[in-house]
Amino acid sequence: MYKVLALDLDGTVLTDDHSIHPEVKKAIQEAQQKCHVVIVTGRHHTAARPYYDELGLTTPIICCNGTYVYDYHNDRVLKHNSIDKEDALTFIALAKEFQVKMVMYVTDAMTYSNYNPIHYMEALEKWAKTAPEHLQPKIYKIDSFSEEVRNTEFVWKFVVEGLPSSVERLIENPWVKEKFNGERSWSNRIDFAAKGNNKGLRLAEYVSELGYHPNHVIAVGDNHNDISMLRYAGLGVAMNNADETVRSSARLVCETDNNNDGLARLIREKIQG
Repeated sequence: MYKVLALDLDGTVLTDDHSIHPEVKKAIQEAQQKCHVVIVTGRHHTAARPYYDELGLTTPIICCNGTYVYDYHNDRVLKHNSIDKEDALTFIALAKEFQVKMVMYVTDAMTYSNYNPIHYMEALEKWAKTAPEHLQPKIYKIDSFSEEVRNTEFVWKFVVEGLPSSVERLIENPWVKEKFNGERSWSNRIDFAAKGNNKGLRLAEYVSELGYHPNHVIAVGDNHNDISMLRYAGLGVAMNNADETVRSSARLVCETDNNNDGLARLIREKIQG
C-alpha cells in the first residue's frame, strides 16, 4: 500500500501552458484522502504557491531540488541546506567569467540581472502577474548579485543558462564540482545548489520522518533533476514526455505526457486501487 505520493510540478503535474489538467487536479485532491501528497519541485516556494493552493494541499513542500522544506501555513523554512555566502560570491564571479546568464533564488524571491536578463524569467514575470495578488511570486531585476547575497538571509540556488560550451565549462570546473550539485532542469539550463542537495535525499528524509519506507512511496517526474527521487521511490514513474535517461531510471512510464490525463489514471490505479 502506497502511503506517500511525491510529485514534480513542471512537466509532470503542470501542462505546457502551466495549468493543471482538470482530471489530474481531481485525482490529486482525491489522493489526499488516502495518502500524503507532497510536491517536490525545482521551483522557489513563492513560484509554487498558486498551484499548492489550487490543489488544496496541506503538507510541507520540498523546494529548489531538495534545498529546503517550506511550511506555507506557518510561513517558515522547516529545514534547509542553503549555499554558503562566500561560495555564492565565488560562483557569481565564475558565472561572469564564463559569460553565462543567471537567476539567483534567495530567501523570499527570485532575482535576475538588469544588464543580462534571462529570457524565461521575463515570461515567468508575466505569468506571476496572472496569480491573485497575495499569491504572486516575488521576482526582482537587480543590478548586483553580490550585493543581494550580502543582504539576504539565504541563497537557495543558481539557475544558469548559456552556450552549451560555457555551461559545460562551469559544471566541469573542479571548485564548482566540489561545492555544488549541478542538475539539468532544461536542455540548456542547469540548477546549481549546495553539495548534498537533491530531490531524492530530501524526500527520503521526509518519508523517514513520517515513519515510512521507500517501498511506501510513488514518485513521478519528467526531468533529470527528478532522477534521484525516481530511483529512491518504491515506484518511480517517468512521464511520457521524459527523455530516455529519465525513463531508464524509472520502474514505470506514464501512459501519456503532461498535457493529458495519464497522471490522473496512474494516481487512481495505484493509490485508490
